[in-house]
Amino acid sequence: MTTKHHSDPRIGSEARDIIGQLLDAALSHVPFDGWSAPTFASAVEESRVAPALADVLCPRGAVDLAVAFHKRGDQLMLERLATESMIGLRFRDKIALAVRLRLEIVEDKEAVRRGTTLFALPQYTGDGVGLIWGTANAIWLALGDSSEDINWYTKRGTLTGVYSSTVLYWLGDDSPGHQASWDFLDRRIDNVMQFEKLKAQVQSNPLLKPLLTGPNWLAKQVKAPSRRDDLPGRWTTSRR
Repeated sequence: MTTKHHSDPRIGSEARDIIGQLLDAALSHVPFDGWSAPTFASAVEESRVAPALADVLCPRGAVDLAVAFHKRGDQLMLERLATESMIGLRFRDKIALAVRLRLEIVEDKEAVRRGTTLFALPQYTGDGVGLIWGTANAIWLALGDSSEDINWYTKRGTLTGVYSSTVLYWLGDDSPGHQASWDFLDRRIDNVMQFEKLKAQVQSNPLLKPLLTGPNWLAKQVKAPSRRDDLPGRWTTSRR
């Protein structure tokens, strides 16, 4: 089951504000109790939100607050990214900047650690995958991605892998200013760029290009979702 969150445009501003109040109250408890029922109960009490209303807005309790926490981070990242000057930056550096900003806006690393543990549980894995995909999608859209074929999926899938691995590294990083994490991020992006360079070389090699005829034809049949903010679902193919 999916739930609407504090930044979801489909719910009213009043409801978003109430979820935000619950989230703010919960954050001081998450490091000790995780995203759990006791945390949610404390958040309801301290925010003075009516329990019945809290249950309606967050039917899964603290799980829905964990989702809201992640999506709040995405929104803050986009706001920060909009103020950054990217003149002269290579595209790979723009990606690195966005991922770095996404992590730097986190005030409490323990809340992320607890969320990672929560979304690793089988019943919430789908939520976790969807959230990371949503972060990757937000970054690509903010950087002006206009792909409409299989590249829409591969770009987000690749960035999802880069972001996920960087988060796990960052959670255990105690280097000054998290410099080790940013170095790790750069290496992951360089690996991706090397693969893309190799793929381009194969495409331009007349001896190797026939090997990609079938995959290339299939890739051209795949189109991006009609709504750019959709989570990964069924791939749609063009009908000709």
